[in-house]
Amino acid sequence: MPNRLQHESSPYLLQHADQPVDWYPWGEEALAAAREQDKPILLSVGYAACHWCHVMARESFSDPETAAYLNEHFICIKVDREERPDVDDIYMQATLILNRGGGGWPMTVFLTPEGHPFHAGTYFPPVPRYGMPSFRQVLEMVVEAFQNRREEVEQAARALSADLGRSLFLPPDPAPDALMPELLEAATQTLLTSADMVHGGLTRGRPKFPSPVNLEFLLRQHRAANDPRTLQVARLTLRKMAEGGLYDQIGGGFHRYSVDEKWLVPHFEKMLYDNAQLARVYLHAWQLTGDALFRRVTEDTLDYLLREMAAPEGGFYSTQDAEAGGVEGGFYTWEEAELRAALQGVVSNPQAVLAYWGVSLAGHVDGRNVLHVADMLERVAVRHGLSIEQMQTDLAAAQTVLFTLRKARPAPARDEKVLAAWNGMALAAFAEAGRVLAMDDYRQAAERCAQFLLQEMQNEQGRLWHTWKDGAPKIAGYLADYAHVIDGLLELYQATFEPRWYAEAERLAEIALAEFAAEDGGFYDTSEQHGELIVRPRNLHDSATPSAGAMMAYDLLRLTAFSAETRFEEAALALYRQVSGALVEFAASLGMMLIGVDWVVRRPLEIAIIGPSDDERTQALLDVVRQSWRPRIVLAHAPAEVDANAVPALLRARGLVEGAPTAYVCQNFVCTAPLTDPEALTALLDGGGNGTDAQ
Repeated sequence: MPNRLQHESSPYLLQHADQPVDWYPWGEEALAAAREQDKPILLSVGYAACHWCHVMARESFSDPETAAYLNEHFICIKVDREERPDVDDIYMQATLILNRGGGGWPMTVFLTPEGHPFHAGTYFPPVPRYGMPSFRQVLEMVVEAFQNRREEVEQAARALSADLGRSLFLPPDPAPDALMPELLEAATQTLLTSADMVHGGLTRGRPKFPSPVNLEFLLRQHRAANDPRTLQVARLTLRKMAEGGLYDQIGGGFHRYSVDEKWLVPHFEKMLYDNAQLARVYLHAWQLTGDALFRRVTEDTLDYLLREMAAPEGGFYSTQDAEAGGVEGGFYTWEEAELRAALQGVVSNPQAVLAYWGVSLAGHVDGRNVLHVADMLERVAVRHGLSIEQMQTDLAAAQTVLFTLRKARPAPARDEKVLAAWNGMALAAFAEAGRVLAMDDYRQAAERCAQFLLQEMQNEQGRLWHTWKDGAPKIAGYLADYAHVIDGLLELYQATFEPRWYAEAERLAEIALAEFAAEDGGFYDTSEQHGELIVRPRNLHDSATPSAGAMMAYDLLRLTAFSAETRFEEAALALYRQVSGALVEFAASLGMMLIGVDWVVRRPLEIAIIGPSDDERTQALLDVVRQSWRPRIVLAHAPAEVDANAVPALLRARGLVEGAPTAYVCQNFVCTAPLTDPEALTALLDGGGNGTDAQ
């Protein structure tokens, strides 16, 4: 008989609905059962695209004998980490402490009936191997401790929960250091010191994660201070990632991370949040360097999202699985013989194509090849007696035929729930790319996404839902949902200049301040609608996604520049002052905080352009702002003089000068003389003697 998970909408939970384990979803029913039956809780946390989650499910949770033991001795709770990031965050922090920094998914945590953690791990095998005890051995050990050393277990668990509440959600030893350029320079040096200058990446060794927030910070530091080291590290990392197996050379888009130091063999799941963030970083790198590879990766990544992850209703799905046909990476990898057969008669020199993609008989994963750029195209062409043009033609033809052949394979499963926060990231990526690249299909995708979020993922009171699937939203929005949707709406406003997008961003910010603000400054990740947890999380550290608190603070800074509402800025500054002493030491995990501090220290420019949209002179002024990457600018536009109630407030009291389209450039709400000449506007924005550094 199916267990309680049959009534859930999460694809991950539904994967476990037919198992013999008597699973509960997270909620009061499960916690009450643990208290009433006086049993410890087995909390199992994972997500639909997680390979080792599937392995443990097959090996242990589908085993009748293991399930019988679990049902007798535990209350078993299964959590989709994407659906309940608050539960995942709290107990992952506990797992990291109990395992001296080791964590991951599946996450296996043992709790007292009151929800306090006392033992934790990740994947456990069915028999002892990999230097780990078997899952059954762990279960028996936990039962013995809970039954025979109950007081000791309870005391340790409560002490750990108290530690979580006191310190784990803020950087240690915050100091009231002044926010100044020297702080940013020191944090930059911390990042550069750990960078891998051979293979790229902001850490050495393995595994390797993309770290888009930190790459974004380095690009901003180069834009502001023209430090060649920051661009060197960022550019090397972006090229190596794009040339490696981390990037899908056939279909576009990035996998989750690389298990090696060379970005060669990935963990094959694909996540919406990785691809949305990386598309923007590559877009900015292209604007900064003109490197055609970066633009191609941006477009191919966004095209992948439109092709594979777009829901017909307008939002974007969450993830694609690492497995296909029961094999991790089976959809993406190739045997040498099948590649050679596929290319025969399609390209002029199959061996050259195989050499370019690093194909060998031995392969990289169980005899299968992960396609990657193994050598420079020009060098491969010369070595095989081909012209550069012929080599490019062959690669394009090979990519087309392999893409077609791959479509006939069993496809990776797709988690088709829609998450507000991740859709906010996608909204921002498509809106900014549509604006910068002048691509209407990207802008239209952003508009569809925004419309979906505001129509389908808001309740009657105008508050966001966290998740949506099959027409049904649920779970009140978290701080991350508000922060990323606001960010996306601000980007969409600057791509379309439709006032409603800005107005919605400001309205959601007011709700976030009311529901998530902490008494001592900063923000909680949850609201009171998320129920009682052992602690109320307020995590400032970035993970695979930016810290929600840091993202919200950055949103508030941008809203200040649009609105002149200094209370928004004060709410952000309260957070930065609280943790400024930790920004240098913990730079690698506080990248989003550093981006906000960069905004505070170097101050943005507020630009309003007034003029008819169909006037070439107006477009020339807008192009000055759009065509170069200017990360510390907010841009508003209206076709003609607006009234005193216009939104954003930056547009108020602006008009044409002598009938010509006009740009108003302000800093700290103090404006220079209006400009009608695009060249003069360019000189001003690039620091032409006005006392401001390049934006």
